[in-house]
Amino acid sequence: MKKQIYLLSFMLISAVAYAQQLVPITKTEVLARVSEENRAIKISEQEYLEAKADFKQTNAIFLPNITASHTGMATTNPLMAFGSKLNQEILTPSDFNPDLLNNPGQVENFATRFEIQQPLINMDGFYQRKAAKSKMEAQALQIERTSDYYAFEVEKAYMQLQLAYKGVDVLEKALETANENKTLAENSFKQGYLQRADVLSVEVRVNEVKNQLQTAKSNIANASNYLSFLMSDTNNVIYKPSDSLQIGNFGVMNSEVISENRADIKALQLATNAYETMNKADIMSFLPRLNAFGSYELYDDQIFQGDANGYIFGAQLSWTILDGTKRFGKSQKSKAEFEKSKLQYEQYVSQNQLELNKAKRMLTDAENRLNLTKLALEQSQESLRIRTNRYEEGLEKTTDLLLAETQYAQKQLEYYQTIFEYNYAQAYLQFLTKE
Repeated sequence: MKKQIYLLSFMLISAVAYAQQLVPITKTEVLARVSEENRAIKISEQEYLEAKADFKQTNAIFLPNITASHTGMATTNPLMAFGSKLNQEILTPSDFNPDLLNNPGQVENFATRFEIQQPLINMDGFYQRKAAKSKMEAQALQIERTSDYYAFEVEKAYMQLQLAYKGVDVLEKALETANENKTLAENSFKQGYLQRADVLSVEVRVNEVKNQLQTAKSNIANASNYLSFLMSDTNNVIYKPSDSLQIGNFGVMNSEVISENRADIKALQLATNAYETMNKADIMSFLPRLNAFGSYELYDDQIFQGDANGYIFGAQLSWTILDGTKRFGKSQKSKAEFEKSKLQYEQYVSQNQLELNKAKRMLTDAENRLNLTKLALEQSQESLRIRTNRYEEGLEKTTDLLLAETQYAQKQLEYYQTIFEYNYAQAYLQFLTKE
């Protein structure tokens, strides 16, 4: 008695735990959570922030570089000692004594310096800034396309979950029918109307359906896990869709070619522009640069004092005439990267055009199969109804009835699978043609 109570308690606890894991969810909820929590989308956002930071760094070609420093030293070096006193404005006639000039005593010097460097003309920097801006804009478009892709993944995953539940429904009904036929077969066997082999055939059918049902339930768990992954949810729960699988209308655009306004296509074009601009920047590095500079200095023989001061300002035109072959090699490399990016762009567009053509054919094929599987389902349903009635009257063989049951269950599963393929083809075509 106690064992029975423990077993019953365990079964109740397991049932409650399972019920708690079953979470109803709508496609709208999944889309919202994926948009907010999906890690791939967050990664693309961080990549945009990286590109934005790189672009922000190029402000250096317009803005000054300002530094401040305080240096303290002591020296007996004749030149340094005389210069330190000169900067501190404390030279006296006695300091020009040759003995003191050649053998000075220790001189302390503390210098506070404020320096500014202002770029004026740096042509390579201008092009580098333009390239960084193109990269930043490309990353912004990649965020949009990544979001579109995971919205498409949600459509597919949600339909897979709906399909898995349809499979469970079909197989549960098939199992119920198989059990009823098993009971009928056992009664007929007891009455001497059937042989033992017929009963065994029915039992085999029951076990087959049970195995298929277990696989279908595993498909529900797999689809639920994938939805959790898309939503970055670590809870191991089983989701139940709020609506069942049915033929959808995604409003697919009738486009013959891939649009150049699609986010990822535009992003790739901007990336190509960035490579082209970087090549121009490398070429511009052969030109001279013009920069302004200035400093204000405070000197004293006491720390953090400044009785003497002075300033310097000016401009520098610098031109690196030859640095080995470094700039030539860098220019050739950026030229090759630009040419490679153009080829990658053309290949990507061509590949997506191929996918578009395949998707359109896939949609047409799925639509044709949808009509055929619907007709086959109706025929198998009617065949099962007739054979069941004849079997109950003893006019049909057990094997024929089992074959009709199997065909009906298969046609149901095929029909729902075709609905999934038809809806998936529409969703994929919509993804490919979205601008």
